[in-house]
Amino acid sequence: MIPIAPVWKEGTQQMSFPILNQDISVDVAIIGGGITGITTAYQLAKAGMKVAVLEARTIGEGSTGFSTGNLYAVPGSEGLHTIEQKWGSAHAKQVVQSRAAAIDFIEARISELNINCGFLHVPWCLFSAHAESASYIKKEREAAERAGLATSDFIPLDLKVNTGFSIANQAQFNPLQYTTELAQRIKSDSCLIFEHTKMLEYKEGEPCLITTDRGKVTASAVVMATHSPKGLYFVHSSMEPYREYAIAVTLTGAYPPNGTYWDMKSKQHYSMRTYDTPRGKVLLVLGEKHKVGTLVHNESCFEKLESFARERFEVESVVYRWAAQQYQPADGLPFIGKSSGSTKTYIATGFSADGLVYGTLAAMIIGDEIMGKPGPWHKTYSASRITPIASATNYIKANASVAYELVKDYLFKDGAKTFSEVAANEGKIIEIKGEKCAVHRDHSGNLSIVSAVCPHMGCIVHWNSSEQSWDCPCHGSRFTTQGEVIEGPAIHALNPLYVL
Repeated sequence: MIPIAPVWKEGTQQMSFPILNQDISVDVAIIGGGITGITTAYQLAKAGMKVAVLEARTIGEGSTGFSTGNLYAVPGSEGLHTIEQKWGSAHAKQVVQSRAAAIDFIEARISELNINCGFLHVPWCLFSAHAESASYIKKEREAAERAGLATSDFIPLDLKVNTGFSIANQAQFNPLQYTTELAQRIKSDSCLIFEHTKMLEYKEGEPCLITTDRGKVTASAVVMATHSPKGLYFVHSSMEPYREYAIAVTLTGAYPPNGTYWDMKSKQHYSMRTYDTPRGKVLLVLGEKHKVGTLVHNESCFEKLESFARERFEVESVVYRWAAQQYQPADGLPFIGKSSGSTKTYIATGFSADGLVYGTLAAMIIGDEIMGKPGPWHKTYSASRITPIASATNYIKANASVAYELVKDYLFKDGAKTFSEVAANEGKIIEIKGEKCAVHRDHSGNLSIVSAVCPHMGCIVHWNSSEQSWDCPCHGSRFTTQGEVIEGPAIHALNPLYVL
């Protein structure tokens, strides 16, 4: 079986950063070492502030390293015309302008710091072979043009196209290489970057205090650059967590020209692009989005992606496969800036599938705010905004889903009754002495048993078969078979119970 690993890692130069081993004091502490956290550190360190980045694993290998490396001015998952309907044309234009500025920022840093990450300008194309998607594509093109983007009928792809358009001068790069090299360039005595340093507790105050498994950090301000803020935050009730899947395939026939290609099928799109790996060119295909924790046998998502690719290209073999997490905001826009009710805590979340662009933009906005010079877009993405009209439908849907998962998993027993029902490389929920337990059997037959109750807000985790993890359907926290946190808002691990 092809292991779960993104295409970027093999072509990225390995770098390492120290582990925190003492108590320190800085002006700003940044939790999370992905593109958001490292870019924020760049901004603040350049302005003369002392900063520390605390990454629980390794730099860039969270959500950043599991993205597809595409950069484009139009927002992806929500659709520009939908944002225009919710917020108005002026707001939609600001979204496009701010996203374009974030792409320019990335290109400028690559030039400034001589980062070798395969950055190139390519067209972004939205199209479909199906007439049912024509209305959506037409609305999206008109919204793009109203926002100031030039569109074209030309789509440089040898596939059947019923309707579509392209926007020139968008971009692609290796996001893991970019983020790790940026971190390497900026590390110094005033820009401290730590790996394998996990936050255990955070208290906002004078100063703010972060307790890690390696030492304590005090700071005047804290930035939660963790994709979804760690702990309990109001924004968690305004987002839905999703997973989306990707494969990289080799072709026996010709590869498409460089470009980002979105093929609309029914109500979702499939993203395609090429990439030159150390072992040769591959075609990346992304899609099959679903809510976290709601699909146990998600191998089918990889199978559907492969079928999609084989219907359109002469596929030789699948060489990489991976999945990525996204948090979809109820009103269509990310939450960037001071968290609601906070005076010193900044958050950056709700990026949907656009974390590279929005993560960079978040760093630009938060950096300016901390330095006391709010930029032109800080109100557009305010993290403390209240938008009942724009959010209403999706807000109700998201919270109804959380309530449903809580009630369903506590009242109904749909797991196993005995350990013998748990096969190798499988996980099942079993009730032991009145407590719901997450039981996993490894390939050698050993059982690991942890509490099935997510420590974030008490929902019951579900098994993810393809990634061998326990996933919470309420707010997207994910855990290893041993209960350790992989991602999401949970700070603490699933409570270990037994290992048999």
